[in-house]
Amino acid sequence: MLPAFSIARLPRIEFGAGAIARLPGLAAAHGRRALLVLGAASFQRTPQWKGLQDGLRAAGIEWYETRVGGEPAPELVDGIVAEYRAAGIELVIGIGGGSVLDAAKAVAGLLQVPNPVMDFLEGVGPELPYPGPALPFLAVPTTAGTGSEATRNAVLSRPGADGFKKSFRDEQLVPYLALVDPDLLAGCPPELIAANGMDALTQLLESYVSLRANPFTDALAWSGLEAVRDGLLAWHADPAGNAAARSAMAYGALLSGITLAQVGLGSVHGLAAPLGAFFPIPHGVVCGTLVAAATRMNLEALRARTPEHPALAKYARLGELFCQHRFSNGTVAQEALVELLEDWTRRLQLPRLGAFGIGVGDLDRIAAHSRGSSMKTNPIVLSDEELKAVLRARL
Repeated sequence: MLPAFSIARLPRIEFGAGAIARLPGLAAAHGRRALLVLGAASFQRTPQWKGLQDGLRAAGIEWYETRVGGEPAPELVDGIVAEYRAAGIELVIGIGGGSVLDAAKAVAGLLQVPNPVMDFLEGVGPELPYPGPALPFLAVPTTAGTGSEATRNAVLSRPGADGFKKSFRDEQLVPYLALVDPDLLAGCPPELIAANGMDALTQLLESYVSLRANPFTDALAWSGLEAVRDGLLAWHADPAGNAAARSAMAYGALLSGITLAQVGLGSVHGLAAPLGAFFPIPHGVVCGTLVAAATRMNLEALRARTPEHPALAKYARLGELFCQHRFSNGTVAQEALVELLEDWTRRLQLPRLGAFGIGVGDLDRIAAHSRGSSMKTNPIVLSDEELKAVLRARL
């Protein structure tokens, strides 16, 4: 018999080249006064920007615009909310990368709630229950990485020695619409493709071996991993011309958001939280530089302590999926997976942790602050020494 499982609310999904043209009509179903949360400038330089403006006018939608130019801090979110709380906003549309979508998601959750966002952040502040309601939120990604268009959490950060990177999380924050148009990814530079693509890969891999994984999410993760296998290196090699690879990565990133929202992640994302809070290192770079070392450590710990764990068979299947080869046994397949991840890390030129000022003296503090929600669904509990070994391998 199949095991019991539960699937939380998902957004409506509109996927495909040119899908942005459908956004005004879909938005009109939720109101006539919108707040557009955009990135610094990249989307506004595309031909789709004028088409969207024309479509919004034709649909009778009045809109305001605000910009998010980096990873959002709680103060940024509270400032946007304060500016537009009295403007009669009926829906929020976020168009941009993961940081833009996270900020827009938090704003949509707070425009009708009097509290500052710190009241709801996990692990900091009072952690009050979120009362809602959230305004309808429509998410339009312009990168292929975080999958924020399909999740219920908005990641906010306060950088620095005493900083944090935490989630405002509630099912009411799930976007009403995830509109994924691969054409909006056409301007991504290779370094962004590499970092975001390895983020999506890591999210799919970690959710596939998560302690909460189920047959539904496994099927989605597998499909997304196939897309990443076929799309990431090809798109990175030809950012402007390979539309098929770009579409595959947009699809893989979307599925990574769905699966992480349902079953959680693992040790890479557990470590990514303090790394991103304490050091100026982009989230996707953390994932890309650590995923091979973290996978190797998980395998070593599983073999040593729980050799019958089902995650070992899953890692072996992933080795065969990525290498497109049937290996003689599970251990050989698992090692082939790690070697492939190491090869991709080199080929995509993911920088090492030391490039961001991280040294041996920082490892204790990073490991001590890595025990958030992501680490709880890693297939095996790793000790602080094992986590530090993962970090040390990528200094």
